[in-house]
Amino acid sequence: MDMELNFEKMGGLVPAIIQDNNTGKVLMLGFMNEEAYKKTVETGKVTFYSRTRQQLWTKGETSGNFLQVVNILQDCDQDTLLIKAIPSGPVCHTGADTCFGERNHEDIMFLKYLQNFIERRRQEMPEGSYTTSLFQKGVNRMAQKVGEEAVETVIEATNGTEDRLIYEASDLIYHLIVLLTSKGLRIEDLARELERRHK
Repeated sequence: MDMELNFEKMGGLVPAIIQDNNTGKVLMLGFMNEEAYKKTVETGKVTFYSRTRQQLWTKGETSGNFLQVVNILQDCDQDTLLIKAIPSGPVCHTGADTCFGERNHEDIMFLKYLQNFIERRRQEMPEGSYTTSLFQKGVNRMAQKVGEEAVETVIEATNGTEDRLIYEASDLIYHLIVLLTSKGLRIEDLARELERRHK
């Protein structure tokens, strides 16, 4: 991450916008001097320069809620940073998810978490797990379950209640993710294909 940053424009500092890598939410804004920037790059944990205390501080060094760096980008004027990070807890000193009072959660992101969980099941194959039993029965059974859940979803959509439709459609999505996982595919592969079609 070798960048030509203009630290002189603001008296030795550049603003650093911190964005959650997974949800896209803006978490906070801080300032970095050249030393804080270098420490951030070296450690992989976001480090700022405190203007009030006039010293470096690594976010999370007191609370344990570090910001793990995923990517660092600079703007077109080379005087502002966008740091994509993964927070290990609430970011604001008030205990809020973000310093702007927003909840840092997107329900749709649970599908990604769920697939990661299902992948762990596939690797570890713990006894007594329904997901393990699907992997053990093989792709034909997994595909059959997707078909069964699709039919049940159709029945609820045409002749059932909204609650039952959500229940059966959730079963359908779960079994589809299991099937995708067994084939080495991700739910994100579907998102990319749908995005390609949309364009």
